[in-house]
Amino acid sequence: MGERLFNEDFFKKLNKINMHINLKLSSGTQGGRKSKAKGVSVEFSDYREYAPGDDFRRIDWNAYGRFDKFFIKVFMEEREGVFNFFIDKSKSMDYGESSKKDTALKAAAALSYIALNNLDRVNISTMDSGEIDSMKSAAGNKAFRRILKELEDIEFNGSTDLTKSIKRRPLSPRGVSIVISDFLNNQGTSNLEDALKYLAFKKQDIILLQILSEEEINPDFNNEITFIDSETGENVKMSITPNIIKEYKSMLKSYNKSIESLARKYGGKFISVSSSMEIEDIILGEFSKKRVLY
Repeated sequence: MGERLFNEDFFKKLNKINMHINLKLSSGTQGGRKSKAKGVSVEFSDYREYAPGDDFRRIDWNAYGRFDKFFIKVFMEEREGVFNFFIDKSKSMDYGESSKKDTALKAAAALSYIALNNLDRVNISTMDSGEIDSMKSAAGNKAFRRILKELEDIEFNGSTDLTKSIKRRPLSPRGVSIVISDFLNNQGTSNLEDALKYLAFKKQDIILLQILSEEEINPDFNNEITFIDSETGENVKMSITPNIIKEYKSMLKSYNKSIESLARKYGGKFISVSSSMEIEDIILGEFSKKRVLY
């Protein structure tokens, strides 16, 4: 994957939108997010009476004229937001005529670009077989090319244990954690809940981005077929009928509803997309609908 996947028009749109965070960050270096800490940024917050040691240049002379006392202006200090990406690099993500892995990498790149463009910090980690592999933390627009190069080098050939992987990633309190996966595993949502508990404990805004191939959303099989688990190699022979496909779609819908309900329980958001969708429609459409972007 490279910059050629994002045309000039798409970058212009990305420059006009920003990640929506419902947190006022109180830690981190100076950046583009409002903090509970008081500092010297350009946004006015309050007045307080002058104390020895304060910067004399910050005295408000209009207030002095009215009250015959020295007051200084206090501004809202800005901190950088921290965006933690968790990318599922299991073998099941390498599936579909429009591969799920390509959409996952494009989404991570686009969202990283938005975060970096708004003076936030990006941490990208890949998940495989319960392990976690973290790239070097990135900040500033110049870091985007390095992120693209590192995303290009990811190989999707592992297995899935999202919870074990996520809990291995040390996180600073307060931030945004974006988990990108198909969320297809043999453990259901019970295992996922432990990961969400951990992220919520670390005061993360949680975003679950599910990517499914069009073949998984709308299967079109006839007669007998052998299904092979891409991660375990196990296979199952089935005779496919319209009723079975109908039941499958119903179960997938119910499963996704359970993930969405679980995400809401921990203050998070769940977004499900098809790998056949254009990245512009995913970022500017689906993320905007969920008020993740504004």
